[in-house]
Amino acid sequence: MTKWKILLTDGLEENGQELLRAVADVDSNPTITADDLLKVVGDYDALIVRGRTKVTPAVFEAGNKLRVVGRSGVGVDNIDLAAAKAKGVTVVNAPIATTLAVAELTLGLMLSLMREIPRGDAGMKSANWLKKELVGGELYQKTLGIIGCGRIGSAVGDRARAFGMHVIGFDSLLSEMNIRQKGIEPASLESVFQRSDIITMHVPLNDQTRNMVNGETIKKMKKGVYLVCSARGSIIDEGALLSALDSGQVAGAGLDVYSTEPPGDSVLAAHSKVIATPHIGAQTREAQERSAGDIASEVLAALNNAPLRWRVA
Repeated sequence: MTKWKILLTDGLEENGQELLRAVADVDSNPTITADDLLKVVGDYDALIVRGRTKVTPAVFEAGNKLRVVGRSGVGVDNIDLAAAKAKGVTVVNAPIATTLAVAELTLGLMLSLMREIPRGDAGMKSANWLKKELVGGELYQKTLGIIGCGRIGSAVGDRARAFGMHVIGFDSLLSEMNIRQKGIEPASLESVFQRSDIITMHVPLNDQTRNMVNGETIKKMKKGVYLVCSARGSIIDEGALLSALDSGQVAGAGLDVYSTEPPGDSVLAAHSKVIATPHIGAQTREAQERSAGDIASEVLAALNNAPLRWRVA
């Protein structure tokens, strides 16, 4: 019996590769270019990617043997789902594995903003004792507004309540009862904008969420609000955010994601009121191992025509 052939284009933790190699021939090429992918993808039954590889209509057209594309992680905006459906290719992801990692980074960004931890560290490393300048704020009794109350958003809410925060949230896909069951007070999107001291976003990027934080919505927020985003960069209009930071309408922003990645010489990332990290929300050893195991088993299930836990398309 001929073994399946599986291509990894963005790497995969060893535990996931071991699962795949037990029943398939696995090739890993984490630096493959878009052009080279088109040349070789026709030889493979399955393709596993992270965020770097763009699985375009051309990839599906060239991948005449492809049965399944797996995304090691949550977001699938780098995979053309319409093209996958047209070609009859199953798309699966690993939506649970990185939840805790992203939630913890979100809290880390919130704490860093409120206490100016990076500025204090930079001062110490340059022999500047900034004790009198670094008068921050507390999370305690602040109102946290969560936009997107799914797995990650609700995990952030759990941790925020442990800090004594009041947690409100909006999710267009969940009922008020569902949101309450997660320990979050349901609120309209406008109410989240108006009432929150800190707003954090945990929604996918689509036509409804693109630039949902923009010049007009920022005007509805409290003066001195803090914004945190570890979801997708284009959820925030970066030009509008930059203007709001300069005016003081937004006191600070914690950003792990950007409209263009990497953002290069970014004025926004370099802004003194921004704490910027390079899309590391899912980048913990534990999360990557969980994600690798989950996506490997899900891709193999798809190849075996077995029931799927996380089918996207």
